[in-house]
Amino acid sequence: MSRPETIPVAELNETQAQAELARLAEEIARHDAHYYRHDKPVIADAEYDALRLRNAAIEARFAHLQRADSPSLRIGGPVLEGFEKITHTRPMLSLNNAFTAVDVTDFCASARAFLKLAADAPFAFTAEPKIDGVSATLRYEDGKFISGATRGDGLVGENITNNLRTLRDIPLRLIGADVPDIIDIRGEVYISHEDFAELNRRQAAEGKPVFMNPRNAAAGSLRQLDPSITAQRPLRFFAYAWGEISVFPADTQMGMIEKFKAWGLPINPEMRLCHTVEDMLAVYVRLQESRAMLGYDIDGVVYKADRLDLQERLGFRARSPRWAIAHKFPAELAQTVIDAIDIQVGRTGTLTPVAKLRPVTVGGVVVSNATLHNEDEIRRKDVRIGDTVIVRRAGDVIPQIVEVLLERRDENSAPYVFNTICPACGAQAVRETDAKTGKEDAAWRCPNRSGCPAQVVERLRHFVSRDAFDIEGLGEKQIQFLFDQGLIRDFADIFTLRARNDALPKKLHEYEGWGETSCANLFRAIEARREIDLERFIYALGIRHVGQNNARLLARHYHLFTELRSAIRNAKDKESAAWRDLLAIDGIGETLALAVVGYFSDDRIMTAIDALLDYIEVREFIAPASASPVAGKTVVFTGSLEKMSRDEAKARAQGLGAKVAGSVSAKTDYVIAGTDAGSKLKKARELGVSILSEEEWLALTGA
Repeated sequence: MSRPETIPVAELNETQAQAELARLAEEIARHDAHYYRHDKPVIADAEYDALRLRNAAIEARFAHLQRADSPSLRIGGPVLEGFEKITHTRPMLSLNNAFTAVDVTDFCASARAFLKLAADAPFAFTAEPKIDGVSATLRYEDGKFISGATRGDGLVGENITNNLRTLRDIPLRLIGADVPDIIDIRGEVYISHEDFAELNRRQAAEGKPVFMNPRNAAAGSLRQLDPSITAQRPLRFFAYAWGEISVFPADTQMGMIEKFKAWGLPINPEMRLCHTVEDMLAVYVRLQESRAMLGYDIDGVVYKADRLDLQERLGFRARSPRWAIAHKFPAELAQTVIDAIDIQVGRTGTLTPVAKLRPVTVGGVVVSNATLHNEDEIRRKDVRIGDTVIVRRAGDVIPQIVEVLLERRDENSAPYVFNTICPACGAQAVRETDAKTGKEDAAWRCPNRSGCPAQVVERLRHFVSRDAFDIEGLGEKQIQFLFDQGLIRDFADIFTLRARNDALPKKLHEYEGWGETSCANLFRAIEARREIDLERFIYALGIRHVGQNNARLLARHYHLFTELRSAIRNAKDKESAAWRDLLAIDGIGETLALAVVGYFSDDRIMTAIDALLDYIEVREFIAPASASPVAGKTVVFTGSLEKMSRDEAKARAQGLGAKVAGSVSAKTDYVIAGTDAGSKLKKARELGVSILSEEEWLALTGA
């Protein structure tokens, strides 16, 4: 009897076709791995092409037999109208940055202190290149590639499954007996230097725009609505982490990455295991020196605690893990001239001087502005209009002036005089004084919080930004345009824009730069954001000193916006229980508390928020479900703990759903007292609060 692979396609029956498609999928995947991941093809191109042509011919006859891992999916799928959203089962968090060897040493010391590890206790880290590409996550179930998404805002990304299927670096099926039933593979999509040069050569030959750098090319290629275009781009992938996973096949970071390789995933060969800070820095130096020879862009080195149990104990901050850090390479430098210095007004009223530069390319990006921070910084560096300066992109992101070339200064130049009048509203700026230290703030600030148009616009921009309401189609230019036209003045105006637009004599889509499709998409995006989590809402309000982490602290403590607002309004009285309760939140200091109270004391802002609440719903903060007996309880730690550091104890308590306070009050449920406990223990006894030893606390929580 003839084997299916020897039977002409026209003579195959359905059973034979099914078997042949399975064989071809496996064989072509194997050859893809040899070619794309190992750079060692084992058959000629003509033989490989013949395999793909046979697969396509069988699918043409038996379309209903097409497999999920079909090689034909590598050339694209149906064109999409837009990307659907995928909620990550575990957030895709960003990393904190280190810029010096001291930063790395401090990171390791901080991790040891958090874990209460002795200085000589073994503590290994992995070190790997930080790929300058585009983050993506791949979901595999029973070893099959099911879906893929962009990082997005870390919580929700775009569904780019069809595009990721076209990457021959990405296996459509993982191989191995120990592949978890469910695993989300995280990694980076990138383009090599050689492929980038060829891509731009092809773009130019076809009369199409060339790409600025490999990262931009990768990002644009990955977000094509037509997957066949993505399939034509030379995208590659490195796997380096995971999200949801049903079972761990290894107990270390290095072990997990080795498993990735065994399953058929492409991993970075430069990854190393380091046992000391010196080992970590040696990898950094080696990669920095060999950076140009790698064949792809990297912008630093990522260090991760190797043991997974220590990663679990270290846990996470609001937006980044405590067990990993990115050690960035020094920023590239360039020389240019300052043509002017403008003053920009931020959402909290800060007057920031910005140098207007003669455009210069720094690190592959054209730079025409650089921050000068504040008046004191201008004076310290003696920066003047007309100066020739050295510019860098700090962290490869924010342009800054490193040095003034005094030898090239015009002899008639004059020192820059900082204008303390707000350029947006004409109010006299002020420099505030810290009530506790008596030290004057470095920044000048416009006090006209509600009436300054620049502050209003910046607050609106912040309000719709990715980590706040995340409204697509409302970028900086759109917000400015809508403000200038009088269409948006307060938060609520965003959510009434569609209804008001219908009544206008000149509709929004009739303005230059606005079409019916873009307006429809904008209104649809606004409608999708009429419900929001409390922590995102607090962050969206743009309160001074309240970033994402502090917004979460406030949400966790008050649970409802109505409760938060009522408590903060009552906290205006510094003798009140509400003020003491606010200060008792672990992580909330007096400066932040004063800023929050000041914000909620502004009647005009409160009126705007009331109007907004007529059109949106702010969801209650609900801590992750926990069967822990301390879930929802308020706990205070005092004294020295023996089993773990105070920071780890607090993080664990919060992970169990408890609220950690910094001071004892009648609302405190438990005080955990270590050795040398002082005034907090005394107050707990006076109030009759339950007092637990460290051993009793660990027994209660099952730690």
